Amino acid sequence: MRKNSKAHQERSVGSTVRVLLLITLLLVVGLLLLAAMLGGKFGPLHQLTLDFIGPLQSVVTRTATGVVNLKNDYVALLDVREENKKLQAQIDRYLNELGEYREGYSTYRHLQELLAMKEKLTFKPIAARVVGKEPSYWYQTIVVDRGRNDDILEGMIALAPGGVVGQVLHTAENYSKILLANAPSSAIDAMVQKSRTRGILKGAGEKGYVLQYVLKTADVEVGDHIVTAGIGGIFPAGIPLGRISKIEKKQRGMFQEIEVEPSIDFQKLEYVLLDPTDRKSMLDSLNMSPKR
Repeated sequence: MRKNSKAHQERSVGSTVRVLLLITLLLVVGLLLLAAMLGGKFGPLHQLTLDFIGPLQSVVTRTATGVVNLKNDYVALLDVREENKKLQAQIDRYLNELGEYREGYSTYRHLQELLAMKEKLTFKPIAARVVGKEPSYWYQTIVVDRGRNDDILEGMIALAPGGVVGQVLHTAENYSKILLANAPSSAIDAMVQKSRTRGILKGAGEKGYVLQYVLKTADVEVGDHIVTAGIGGIFPAGIPLGRISKIEKKQRGMFQEIEVEPSIDFQKLEYVLLDPTDRKSMLDSLNMSPKR
C-alpha cells in the first residue's frame, strides 16, 4: 500500500513538471512565429519577444528545477523514514535480546554463588526456589517449592550465599513456608565475631536487626561482623548474619542499643539452601520423624 502511494505521488509531480514545460514551450514557439511573420529582421518586435520570453523562461526553469528538487527531496525523505522504521525495529529487537542476556547472566552468577556455597558446606543441602512472599509485619515469610515430599521438616534452617535466611515454619506436600530472620517475631542467638560478645539478634523488618542484651562495657564497634553463636542447637556457630551499622549508649539502662544491617538482601531472594541434617537427626533420635 505504501509503495503504491509513493509511486502515485511521483507520477503526479512528474505530470506537473511536464505541463509547465509544455506551456512554456508553446508560449515561446507562438511568440517566435509571430515575430517571424512580422519580419525576418531582428527588430523591435524580436527584442520585445526576447525581453518577455527571457524572464519567463528563467522563472519557469527555476520553478521546474525547484519542483524536481522538491520531488527528489520528498522521495528521499520517504526512504529515510522507511529506513528509520527498520532501524528502530532492529534496535528494539537488540534491546530485548540484551535484556534476556542480562537476566541469564544474573541467574548464572546467582547459581554460581549457590554452588560455591554448597561446596563449602559440611552437609548436603537441599536447594529450593522462592515462589512467593507474605509481607505481614510480625511474620514475614517466603514460600519455597520444596515440602514434605522432599523430606523438608519444620524447624530446618534456610541459608543463602550471604548468610542466614531463616527457619522453616510450616510444610506442605510440595511447598514450605520460611520465617525470615529479619521478621520481628524472629530471635537468634548471635555474637560479635571479633570480640565474641554475645546477644540476641531480633528482627526489625525493613530496618534489619537489633542486637539486644549487649552490656555498655562490651567491646563493639560500627562495622563489626555479627554471626550465629551456635547456642540452642538450631543454627551452627559462625554463620554470617550482618554488620553493626549503629551504636547508641543512653544514660539510663545497662545495655547498648545496636542496629545491625543484614548480610543478605531479603527483597532479592531467589533461591535458598535448606539444611536437612540437624533437625532430621534430632527427630530421628526421638523417634518423632513424620510418616510419609
